[in-house]
Amino acid sequence: MPEQLGSVLIANRGEIALRIIRACQELGIRSVLAYSEADRESLPVKLADQAVCIGPANSVKSYRDPQAIISAALAFQVDAIHPGYGFLAENADFAALCEQEGIGFVGPASDIIRRMGDKIEAKKIARAAGVPTVPGSLGAIAQYDEALTVASEVGYPLLIKAAAGGGGRGMRVVESGETLERDLSEIMSEAETAFGDPSVYIERYLTDIRHIEIQVMSDGQSTVHLGERDCTAQRRNQKLIEEAPSPVLDDELREGLAQAAVALCQEVKYRNAGTVEFVFDNIERQYYFIEMNTRIQVEHPVSEMVTGIDLIKLQLEIAAGNPLPLTQDDIVIRGHAIECRINAEDPQKGFLPNPGRIENFRAPGGFGVRLDTHIETGYVIPPFYDSMVGKLIVWGQDRDEAISRALRAIEEMQIDGVTTTAQFQGEILASDVFRSGDFNTAFVAKFLADQVS
Repeated sequence: MPEQLGSVLIANRGEIALRIIRACQELGIRSVLAYSEADRESLPVKLADQAVCIGPANSVKSYRDPQAIISAALAFQVDAIHPGYGFLAENADFAALCEQEGIGFVGPASDIIRRMGDKIEAKKIARAAGVPTVPGSLGAIAQYDEALTVASEVGYPLLIKAAAGGGGRGMRVVESGETLERDLSEIMSEAETAFGDPSVYIERYLTDIRHIEIQVMSDGQSTVHLGERDCTAQRRNQKLIEEAPSPVLDDELREGLAQAAVALCQEVKYRNAGTVEFVFDNIERQYYFIEMNTRIQVEHPVSEMVTGIDLIKLQLEIAAGNPLPLTQDDIVIRGHAIECRINAEDPQKGFLPNPGRIENFRAPGGFGVRLDTHIETGYVIPPFYDSMVGKLIVWGQDRDEAISRALRAIEEMQIDGVTTTAQFQGEILASDVFRSGDFNTAFVAKFLADQVS
């Protein structure tokens, strides 16, 4: 019989907290939810086996406070902490603190989080594993002269990226040498302020790309992949719609991406869930590694829908010390899945957050429809956190059916009291460009601009 965790502290909120609670309950694991004062009346608090308030609404004093979370874990004598995504999920110091206290961390070891979180180090690891990387600097750039040398080798436009950046932050495009010195200085200053690390690196700026990622699971020895997710429909580097499989890959490219992701995991003896992210050059039809997310992703249900595998349960099994319970041959991709991130934002006002009270809520249903959400009628969306209120995930036998099902589900879903992105996402899905599958990361911005004009 495999080992099993007896109890898990969930250091997160919203739909991901609820997702983990449900997985724990199905496995017979006691769930303890750590919540802030702002989330006292939330659905995860109501459904967890136990719940403990760890601080005020300010996430720095609650969800981002390592000592508050560790204290709660020790007080409730849990076996492990599941960080979900965001907050402390990719904080190497927090994972190290768990290790020091003898508390399991549902994720990779702290040194792996640290190494893969440093984009310069991650790029070196990728190269060592034989994984293609975007042409650019081999290490950190500290001086203008170094940047100038890279620019002469790579050519313009360039992309300056903060080594500790993430979530679409800490990046700047340099169109010509006239602004290189100023841009380098400014992005280093911004990186120091935002991430506490001024390190940057430089890459060729690819202008016609897709964003494709590979879901991996590993027990430290064996690694499997669950296929790719295409996250090209995004705005300001923030994903709006994800789908699996990608509509543009052939079998050879698909296998190459997957094996590159597996090779990267094997190189560092990765453990637990991870996502290896690539850019795909539409012109050259070549993929390049950009980063690895050492946590469960927001869009993980897309992979679950096409494989039938519960990734959160797999995480918990690996965290309990068990080997992977499946091999690559056990994983079969069936049909097509699409996820829409439903945010309480107004697309017509620059995606301005729109917190408030849910006056009426109706979830869509039917075959192949899943809604991961923590909202209910009467729930007040707090203004302190990410504006996502749910994820609509649909499955179809093929891409056309998945699109049609997503459109039907969006029409059926009702969220009154706040403005959400659901209608806008429906318009994207219904567009000829999205249906064709032939677009790049600039598509959503152009689509929105065309609507305004």
